[in-house]
Amino acid sequence: MKKYMSILTAGCLYGLTLVSQNALASDSTQVKMGEKTVTLVGQLPELNQTAPGFKVVDDKFTPVNLSDFKGKTILISAVPSLDTGVCALQTKRFNSEVSHFPDDVVMLTISADLPFAQKRFCKVENVDKIKVLSDSVWRDFGEQYGLVIQDFGILARAIFIIDKQGKLKYQELVPNITQHPNYDAALEALKNIQAQ
Repeated sequence: MKKYMSILTAGCLYGLTLVSQNALASDSTQVKMGEKTVTLVGQLPELNQTAPGFKVVDDKFTPVNLSDFKGKTILISAVPSLDTGVCALQTKRFNSEVSHFPDDVVMLTISADLPFAQKRFCKVENVDKIKVLSDSVWRDFGEQYGLVIQDFGILARAIFIIDKQGKLKYQELVPNITQHPNYDAALEALKNIQAQ
């Protein structure tokens, strides 16, 4: 599995679109939710193209747009729900890593959790360095990035990195949402993309 992830990560760094092992020939992608195969609505955006815009909300239900971070390098950590173990660890990991990057790097965690639940989670877990945003109102992020799990309404687990010019330069769709993303590959890619 480790070797497989390394190959996928290397492919991702060289501009190949990373999809799950269960990608369909049609317009849908499948990932695993434990042992169950689930279908994602829409398609992953293309690498090296302008990243799709989206609108989400913060903990006060104030709209936040991708364009609000124009000119910055952006890492987006998409998670199914902050109240699950892997999602909590993923969010806390990036919260601890963001301070190792300059001010022109922004890290976002986006889930379909309600802002109230996100705010509670952040307070309890001392998550205060990254921006935690909700896709619960419009599902705009999930639809634009092909991450909404059909019939469940939550997001698949994924990492995206957008450069200062607004181009999508890195993505990892985790094949099973119960698994962690490749943190080291994402952070290394972020360093390289930010330095360009």
